Amino acid sequence: MSMKIPFFNYKQSKESFRYMEGHTPEHIAIIMDGNGRWARKRGLPRVAGHKEGISAVVKIVKAAVKCKVKILTLYTFSTENWKRPKTEVDVILRLPKEFLQVYLPELISNNVRIEAIGDMGKLPAHTREAIQYAIDRTRDNDGLQLNFALNYGSRNEILHAIKEMYADINEAKLSLDELDEQKFSKYLYTEGLPEPDLLIRTGGEKRLSNFLLWQLAYTEFWFTDVLWPDFSEKEFLHALEEYRQRKRRYGGI
Repeated sequence: MSMKIPFFNYKQSKESFRYMEGHTPEHIAIIMDGNGRWARKRGLPRVAGHKEGISAVVKIVKAAVKCKVKILTLYTFSTENWKRPKTEVDVILRLPKEFLQVYLPELISNNVRIEAIGDMGKLPAHTREAIQYAIDRTRDNDGLQLNFALNYGSRNEILHAIKEMYADINEAKLSLDELDEQKFSKYLYTEGLPEPDLLIRTGGEKRLSNFLLWQLAYTEFWFTDVLWPDFSEKEFLHALEEYRQRKRRYGGI
């Protein structure tokens, strides 16, 4: 399946992207679910669904840029995904490189900055190198920050943070008396990022699947039955419209 579809050079009515910055979530996180089921429905191997899912990534990054979203975090590969067949894992971990080989120049020209969160050390060299190259090339961009969550698991992240924090306490860099939520958050992979305003999960499931458990404490959730390869700009805008109508009270009245 060809990945070479237009990225930013498309015609879209201004009315479709009428959301003002004040109504748009600053940080959107997405659990991209349903690739395998999309393929199975068409009598295709599961890997075909993962490759088709790249088209949805292109559409949604494009839409996020148009809507002036500041941060988009995509759950790309979880710590649990290693349990899948090796052939499927190998394909998934090649997709970031394939995506960036095609679209990195356009991402750069549109001021997108690439970052990654997760335990990158356990990923194949080709995946790490492709992501690091993109991070280096886009470091000075200040538009949409596109985060790939790779080999990411929230429980693993929290345990890693506790170990790092414990080491700092032992070295007298931190005391228990000064420890609070804000200081703990600095030990997470998402250090320096605002917590997501909106979580989108495609594919019909209604669970977090070990994704950003600490960070999603006050996030608005939006679930859809649409499988990820079929997730469109229209669905994305629908999620934003529902978010715009919600009242976020953070425990208050």
